[in-house]
Amino acid sequence: MRAHDIESLVSVGRPALSSDGGFAVYATSRPDIAADRAVGQLWRVDLPDGAPRRITRGVADHTPRLSPDDETVAFIRADGRGRAQLFVVSAAGGEPVQVTDQPGGVTDLAWSPDGTRLAFTARVVEPGRYGTVEGRDAAAEPPRRITGIRWHANGQGYLDRPTHLFVVDAPAVDAEPFYEPAPDAAAPERQVVAAVPQQITEGVASWAGVVWTEDGRVLLSVPDEIEDRARDLRSRVVAVSVDAPGQREVLARTANLAVDEVAVATDGAVFLRGYDVGSSGVDFVAPGTALWLVTERGPVALTDPETTDLGEVGSHLSVCGDDVLVQDRARGRVRLVRVTRGGAATEVLGGDVEVTGHAVAGNRVVASIASPTSFGELVMVDGDAQPRRLTAHGARARDRGIVVPEERDVAGRDGYPVHGWVAVPEGEGPFPVILQIHGGPYASYGVHLFDETQVLVDAGYAVVYSNPRGSAGYGRAHGRVIRHAMGTLDFFDVIDFFDGVVASDARLDADRVGVMGGSYGGYMTAWIIAHDHRFAAAIVERGFLDPVAFPGSSDIGSFFGQEYVGTDPERIAAQSPMAVVDRVRTPTLVLHSELDLRCPLEQATRYYAALKENGVATEMLVFPGEDHELTRAGRPRHRVQRFDAVVEWWGRHLPVT
Repeated sequence: MRAHDIESLVSVGRPALSSDGGFAVYATSRPDIAADRAVGQLWRVDLPDGAPRRITRGVADHTPRLSPDDETVAFIRADGRGRAQLFVVSAAGGEPVQVTDQPGGVTDLAWSPDGTRLAFTARVVEPGRYGTVEGRDAAAEPPRRITGIRWHANGQGYLDRPTHLFVVDAPAVDAEPFYEPAPDAAAPERQVVAAVPQQITEGVASWAGVVWTEDGRVLLSVPDEIEDRARDLRSRVVAVSVDAPGQREVLARTANLAVDEVAVATDGAVFLRGYDVGSSGVDFVAPGTALWLVTERGPVALTDPETTDLGEVGSHLSVCGDDVLVQDRARGRVRLVRVTRGGAATEVLGGDVEVTGHAVAGNRVVASIASPTSFGELVMVDGDAQPRRLTAHGARARDRGIVVPEERDVAGRDGYPVHGWVAVPEGEGPFPVILQIHGGPYASYGVHLFDETQVLVDAGYAVVYSNPRGSAGYGRAHGRVIRHAMGTLDFFDVIDFFDGVVASDARLDADRVGVMGGSYGGYMTAWIIAHDHRFAAAIVERGFLDPVAFPGSSDIGSFFGQEYVGTDPERIAAQSPMAVVDRVRTPTLVLHSELDLRCPLEQATRYYAALKENGVATEMLVFPGEDHELTRAGRPRHRVQRFDAVVEWWGRHLPVT
């Protein structure tokens, strides 16, 4: 697989399943180099034997939701100005009808239980900003007054566009869409056939999630209020009356929970997915994300947060009668589990897959998955039957040539087992070896098809990667042990796994090695090359490199560093790559994105400048217009250019012979 083959990586989003289980609707997305953006449409597959077919032809349609009568699909699509709007289309396919015209764009949606209304969240833009005045660009906007401890977020920018709750009557799929008036029209500014959405929240707080209660009278959502001085991750679940928006009630003071998601059963029972942040309100290191049932006494955990991890990216809840389906991350896999109100759990879908979304009707479950040979597929599970694949979106990627990584377990220097993988080119070798390190740190490498590894293998490199202590999917204690101790046990695990794999495999050349990583992986790469000088070269990407400069610059600077490296200056220095940058001798390529607000560009420039001053052979590559998600969701051309730069750097400093 080569850089331009990222176009073959088709992801499959969270599916929607009809109430009788007769068909499923889902969205796909893939990078398109010619369009220089992600593109995708909605698909329908009739169950159990139908072939998938497109039902929309948009550029990037996503988030499909089926109406209660299964006749209509509501979804999100960009309008002519590139703003995400709510659309509806017949479940059989056809011409979509635009429902909203929100200046700030729609972010989430849900059907009312009777199917007559749609609730959605949308960003509310202050007049005069973000293109609301024709011809006024961002540089001409008035100044922003900031009074809280937070003011920006990676991928969003300034937090002056709060997300609010709206409700709108659902139009018929054969209704007239919105039309832009002609420039000289004397008619009203906009011809609107559909009902005007009703905004039911207001103010500076943003509202996350849009969940109807079964009577269709109330929406449950989680407000996010920007703190004045000290960060607080604790959440409130608020019940907002649809017809009398001023009537609100805190559903459950969730004690010390940070709530990620809310779900409601047909009998009115409320479930939460979230984690305990402690009395400080900010203890998020290796969050014990669990399933909670709201009772009169408060939320009660139905899963064990110490051993079950429901916090993986894309995780969500599906109510199934009295039970709930959840996604549990473990050892590089993500399985689908059914949990009863008594806390009993049974596996619905497992094996060498990562479940990324799911839906249920009766005994039938459909799930979107990734696997070692496919970036995204839809599978079906009927009762106790074996899973059945419904799609073949991964065929194009497999045609490009895929190497399935080999799993390894290595005992570290203290006897602790470290789990990971090695991917090796075809042939006897010996091949130069690249040590790859994931971000997070509470994240993990998994079994899904990974372009970062495949491109390097295609270029002739063996790739070794692991989930050291600090990673997710091995129990909460595994993740928390590096709190206030970064660069210790995690460092030992990364190196011990690398040494163990290289020493045990004759195909790997221990004398030709390099190291690279992004975000926390950038941190660990910078830490390694300050303490271990065997590597021919390194790539430090979007790294957490200077904890001292992190507060006040990063969008998570108000709590991340304090929780991971602490607040004591001596202890911070003992865990800081910038504090030991003068020890680095390894040629280093620094990669970063111009608009990265998670690990701001300043982290890279300070590190790069220090390397230069110390005489280290170093270069820096900065990608304009990109943020922290460049390698996963950046412009396809930038992603290809980044791969080209990575392969060129290794070819120069670690040539394949």
